[in-house]
Amino acid sequence: MNETEQLLEQVADRARTSARAQGKPLPTPLGTGEIVRAEDMLGFPLPPLLARLYTRVGDGGFGPEQGLLPLRRAVEAHRAQLRSGWRWPEGVLPVADLGCAVYACVDCRSATAQVLLFDPNPGEPDLAWSVDTPSLAGWLRGWLDGTAWFCEDSDAGEAYDLEQVPWTEFRSRI
Repeated sequence: MNETEQLLEQVADRARTSARAQGKPLPTPLGTGEIVRAEDMLGFPLPPLLARLYTRVGDGGFGPEQGLLPLRRAVEAHRAQLRSGWRWPEGVLPVADLGCAVYACVDCRSATAQVLLFDPNPGEPDLAWSVDTPSLAGWLRGWLDGTAWFCEDSDAGEAYDLEQVPWTEFRSRI
């Protein structure tokens, strides 16, 4: 079993355990046809790991904070952000609503599926973006082992200071 398969198994185990503890079912995994339809609507492919989370584990509801958005909601959030005044970058998909209008997003054009944070609360489009984790796999591992800044018991949460990157600099990085 390779690293990706191990990660998917760990995420699936944690998702099932959390769903049982909350007394609610884990959303049903999507079929590949639903992934293809979403990609057609978005105009770009999902990174393989993200697609496999949706087809192997479930259609959202698990993961950091409130969990991954169901894919349909992620597509709707993407479309809404494109219509907003926030200069939404091409190929960036909101995948988790962290509250207070903050989204964790996956850069679907990045080879590692880099996770970005979008926080419009400073009110400046040039300061709305930060890099959370260099890869989706790393973001998930931080959730699984409790070391990520968003984990309640993590020491990283208090010391974590996101570097807000000016829009022009952010765009040159991706």
